[in-house]
Amino acid sequence: QVQLVESGGGLVQPGGSLRLSCAAAGSIYSRNIMGWYRQAPGKQRELVASMPSYSSTNYADSVKGRFTISRDNAKNTMYLQMNSLKPEDTAVYYCRLTNLGPGGRLDYWGQGTQVTVSS
Repeated sequence: QVQLVESGGGLVQPGGSLRLSCAAAGSIYSRNIMGWYRQAPGKQRELVASMPSYSSTNYADSVKGRFTISRDNAKNTMYLQMNSLKPEDTAVYYCRLTNLGPGGRLDYWGQGTQVTVSS
């Protein structure tokens, strides 16, 4: 089992910045993928950015150049630095960890943190 706890959400004005954190605990495989997803009201959950333990990062086109995903593997923590925020970035942001093992994929989700971009 893996537990994921997000933090860092809040209310910010357009053009502002926020940094989200996702702390992971439990049975984390050496080969894994961590990522940030978001879900706005009335919309499907979508990928924001992902960072496999074995490969390069991946970003949604809508956040490229504004958001940066990073990981501190020693602390089992993932971050999302969000700059130049726009009202359309308003959503609940979720952390996801996928363990990749011989038995297949195991997915875990955090509880989500609300990000509201508004003046």
